[in-house]
Amino acid sequence: MIMSVALVTGATSGIGAEFARQLAARGDDLVLVARDVDRLESMAAELRALGRDVEVLPADLADRAEVDRVAARLEDAARPIDVLVNNAGFSVGTSLLARDVTKIDLAYEVMMRTVLVLAGAAARAMVPRGTGAIINVSSTAGYITMGAYSATKAWVTSYTEGLANELRGTGVRVTALCPGWVHTEFHTRGGITESSIPGAMWLEVTPVVRSALAASDRGRVISIPSARYAVLIWLARHVPRSTIRWVSRKFSRSRHGEVSL
Repeated sequence: MIMSVALVTGATSGIGAEFARQLAARGDDLVLVARDVDRLESMAAELRALGRDVEVLPADLADRAEVDRVAARLEDAARPIDVLVNNAGFSVGTSLLARDVTKIDLAYEVMMRTVLVLAGAAARAMVPRGTGAIINVSSTAGYITMGAYSATKAWVTSYTEGLANELRGTGVRVTALCPGWVHTEFHTRGGITESSIPGAMWLEVTPVVRSALAASDRGRVISIPSARYAVLIWLARHVPRSTIRWVSRKFSRSRHGEVSL
């Protein structure tokens, strides 16, 4: 039996950790990428207990040299990677009017440039083999207009569609996972309280990841988990953009109040 190997970034928590668990459960070996070595080792131990081979690759994806090291691992022909999950990310929460754009710079490095570099490396390695899968974790936020995070995720979704076009017919599948609000520590880290979001808008991480893997297996380019979000995003793509901006303003102010510079 040929074993598949998956590389997951941001693999120690939230959606990334769930990807690692579900990939391991279906029989994949793992390469785990994250900054926190202790949490990486803890996750590796959990997956090894399932009988999987797990490689730990500590890396700060805001550091271009370390991103290049991960890219080199993806292109290592002697140790091929069959699945890449570009998951690492964080809430931005910085006004577009702010003088200090440090966090927006980090968002660009981690959630845009790193996605570009790693997906490109994976694709270059996968195309000669005629098989492989790339999953870029985006967000339904990319379909609305809530500041830097929305702009970042809009880029991820558009980039994924462009990459899918370039890879069409090669056997390499590319999928953008666009979830809504998912119960993980992502929001706590970003200073967002769950009570500020209507309960019906929350999703559970297990079915979100399960649906993304199923979409990837079917060759779907966009995966929007849950029927309710599929309907909402269909509407978002068909109503006037002025309506999207109005809804985004109302929702943003309900969570954060007026802009603070």
